[in-house]
Parts: sequence; structure tokens; C-alpha cells
Amino acid sequence: MTLTTPHAAPERRRRRLPVGFEILLAVVVVALVQSFVVKPFGVPSQSMEETLRIGDRIVVNRTDSTVERGDVVVFSHGENWQDARLRPTGNVVKDAVRKVGDVTGIGPSSSAYTVKRVIGMPGDRVRCCDSQGHVVVNGDALDEDYVFEDHEFRPSDLTCETSPRSSRCFPEIRVPSDRLLVLGDHRSQSADSVVNCRGGTEAEGCARFVPMNRVVGPVVFRIWPLSTFGFVNQR
Repeated sequence: MTLTTPHAAPERRRRRLPVGFEILLAVVVVALVQSFVVKPFGVPSQSMEETLRIGDRIVVNRTDSTVERGDVVVFSHGENWQDARLRPTGNVVKDAVRKVGDVTGIGPSSSAYTVKRVIGMPGDRVRCCDSQGHVVVNGDALDEDYVFEDHEFRPSDLTCETSPRSSRCFPEIRVPSDRLLVLGDHRSQSADSVVNCRGGTEAEGCARFVPMNRVVGPVVFRIWPLSTFGFVNQR
């Protein structure tokens, strides 16, 4: 009798998803992560040196809705801090790309973003300076070892009492409810909440604030350059 080898059962091939569907799925995953978990940003200016430098790529934690004094945060705005959104460009393609960015978190969007350090919380009274040139919040001088290249202040002959006054000085500002007062770590190169108040003696209308609902989240990590890869120094 001749024995025969039974035919092996044919292997089942795994069905691959269409390439277009795979790309769409990847975009959806990225969009969900950036909308609800973490979002990357590039640092375009020197206003947060030496904590953050031009060209750094940072990651913001979108799951943390708490904000405390000393946090480095990213917030959204329009052409100025009062506007919630950028004005339409009038170019159909560019505006459509922005809308896609709003939904996916990828590419240009209808918002601009800025990174600063929180100094004043809602209801705080913030001024500068005490006799040693420190920022004072609710009567207490802050110890800010992160400040880089502050405005000139000399206890001997250039203070808030001399004429001319030091440009580091600004009058006492009361932070409104649901708002934050933010400053850059590179104080002399930062267009921040008190940029229009420095050197003045009247606080009325000079400060600009960040609505708390525009805060994207705290900066938690630097992913580029690799030489500084790691957690960002917070308060």
C-alpha cells in the first residue's frame, strides 16, 4: 500500500487594513493624544531663558488642570492676549488647514501659543520691588533663582524710590478672578503681563492677564535637544 502525506491546511492570511484607513487611524490616535494627554510645542523666543531656550521642543501635560504659582505653562491666544483666536487669513486653503489643525492638533491652528511662568494667582497682589529688588506677592518677597538677566536694579542708586526709577519696578497689581499674572524668566527680554507697567507708578490698566481657561497645561518635559532631554525645572 502506498502511503500519501495529507495536504497541509493552507495558512490563513491576515487581512491588512487599507493603507488609507491605517493613515486615518494614526491621525485620529495622534489627535486624541494631543487633545487629551500631552501636546508638543516649539520654543520660538528667548523670553524663558535659561529654563527654556530658542528651538527647544517641550511637552505639555494636558491631563493636569491645576495651576500653581511657579508653574511654567503654555496658554493660547489670538493676535494679542485679549483675543481667544487668530483672525481668519482670508485665504480659503490656509483657513481650512487651520481648522484641521484645531481638530487634530497637527499643524497650524486658529490659536497662537505662549509659554511663561505663573507669578500671580487670582486675587493675588503683585508688585516689584522690595528694597533688594525682589518681586513681592501678597507682602512676601519671592526667591526666584530661575530669573535670568533681570532689569537693572541697584540698592544704592537705582531703585523704585530713585529718579529715574529702575525699569524692574512696577506698581502693585491686583490679579482679577479667573486670571493669571505671568512673567518670563528672562525678565529683561520678556513681553509678559507687566511689560507695560515697568517703571510706572500707576497700575490702572497697564497689566495684561491670562484667562485660566486658556491654559493648555504645565510644561513637564523637554524632548529636544537631546543634550537637555528630561524634565523641565518647575517651581
